[in-house]
Amino acid sequence: MALIAAALLPHSPLLIPEIGRVNYGFLAKTVAAYETIGARLKTAGVETIILISQHGFAQADAFTINIAPEMEINLKNFGFINPKTTLTGDIPLADEMTAALRVAHPLRLISEPILDYGSAVPLYLLKSLTDNFKIVTVSPAHDLSLETLADGGIALQTVISASTKKIAVIVSGDLSHRLKKKSPGGYSPKGAKFDNKLIEYLNNPLTAKENITKMDMKLVNDAGECGLRPLVFALGMLADRNWQPEVLAYQTDFGIGYLSFEFQI
Repeated sequence: MALIAAALLPHSPLLIPEIGRVNYGFLAKTVAAYETIGARLKTAGVETIILISQHGFAQADAFTINIAPEMEINLKNFGFINPKTTLTGDIPLADEMTAALRVAHPLRLISEPILDYGSAVPLYLLKSLTDNFKIVTVSPAHDLSLETLADGGIALQTVISASTKKIAVIVSGDLSHRLKKKSPGGYSPKGAKFDNKLIEYLNNPLTAKENITKMDMKLVNDAGECGLRPLVFALGMLADRNWQPEVLAYQTDFGIGYLSFEFQI
């Protein structure tokens, strides 16, 4: 058994009680979604999480894989000195992914010992909910087309299918940052349109990858999102799998679309 689970999860630091404080309660549905995914990963005995994040180390024109042997979760920039938490990199799997991607796609390898917050937040929450696991963190390029990002995910299908490890794919990303007047990116009516369209497409597994890779880029840019590219990359990885959609939560309390979504394999 190789790929045992896949999910899209938000990476708001407010999901951590010590950071969210009074705001933490507003995200109860998203917290519950994390608990659901964490319980399923623990029950399945996940051994490695492939974490896909657009933040931190993403390049303009190349995929990025972090090959550090150990990676630390450090949240001090959010005013929280968390207990020292270090995760082990799955170097053999990262090497296999590197070889597969390099055949036809631009790729940059880095060795960064501190995780970016887009990776750190979901991994911190999942680590508290499940047993120890190794990680591979990947960042899709900012400027490559959505079709190219999906092709990059497709290139990894054989590696993942051939693995003897129990692997989970976690997409770290938020939807529109422009849903309300108080939103970080200001308000745009295109924000809700983007979120609704993306959720609609995800609820149709047979056409999800095709429809999402063909989304109007003006709509995407106006929405001010940070989850589309990691999601498209993951959809490429899942293109040879039968999966069913499950929306675990969708919250907009802080003017950002926090979608928690499971690809039930």
